[in-house]
Amino acid sequence: MEYALITGASKGIGRAIARELASRGFNVLLVARSEELLQQVATEIASRYNVKTDYLALDLAGADAPRNVYDWCRAKNYTVQALVNNAGYGLSGPFEKYSLTEHWNMMQLNMQTLVGLVRLFLPEMQQLQRAYILNIASSAAYQAVPKLSLYAATKAFVLAFSRGLHQELHGGPVSVTCVSPGATDTDFPNRAQLGEKGMKAAEKFNMTPEVVASIAVKGMLAGKSEVITGFINKLGAAMAWLLPKTMVERTAMKIYE
Repeated sequence: MEYALITGASKGIGRAIARELASRGFNVLLVARSEELLQQVATEIASRYNVKTDYLALDLAGADAPRNVYDWCRAKNYTVQALVNNAGYGLSGPFEKYSLTEHWNMMQLNMQTLVGLVRLFLPEMQQLQRAYILNIASSAAYQAVPKLSLYAATKAFVLAFSRGLHQELHGGPVSVTCVSPGATDTDFPNRAQLGEKGMKAAEKFNMTPEVVASIAVKGMLAGKSEVITGFINKLGAAMAWLLPKTMVERTAMKIYE
């Protein structure tokens, strides 16, 4: 039986994407750390949308996480038709505020786990008539963001990797879509330890996870290579390309000081 697998699916954008896919008839596999939250979401989705659900409680920042997810799917004979790499987080503030281990853990989750899951599941997805990879980047992927330097760099990696893979796989059964949300009403600001100024800036432009999920899934099913959610975020990406980089970077840094 075919499923959509969503990482970071216990809350926020991941949970909203799981609901959006289920509303379109996809069976869903939910992966995140909290077993209690996953069980609640899986039960709610199965009841509301009448689809098959299952979940795996796992810390996706572990080096073995991609293989553990893949082996779990194989053991249960789950075929992944849609792979949604949503799990990720940021760390804000001066680069030296965080230990090397903390930086490595963020890089592992935001980049290496994503690449590992794509590499493991892609060969089987290529055997299907139609399959989808949806990678969640960020509006921070379009410029360097001082005080979010490493997070923005990880998301720039996700964007570049997704765009390249989209072209590699063009014409085949698997499409790759990268979605870059801006400020969204999730737990990201708390996890990233944003300061008061950053919190207030985000609140002005917050989108709901449900709106982001709807845009993301529509883009995925349409086979788009890249989607930026919301006019303000699209404008910001355009300005980052048009304006001098130093001006853009210093403006961004003021938000997170």
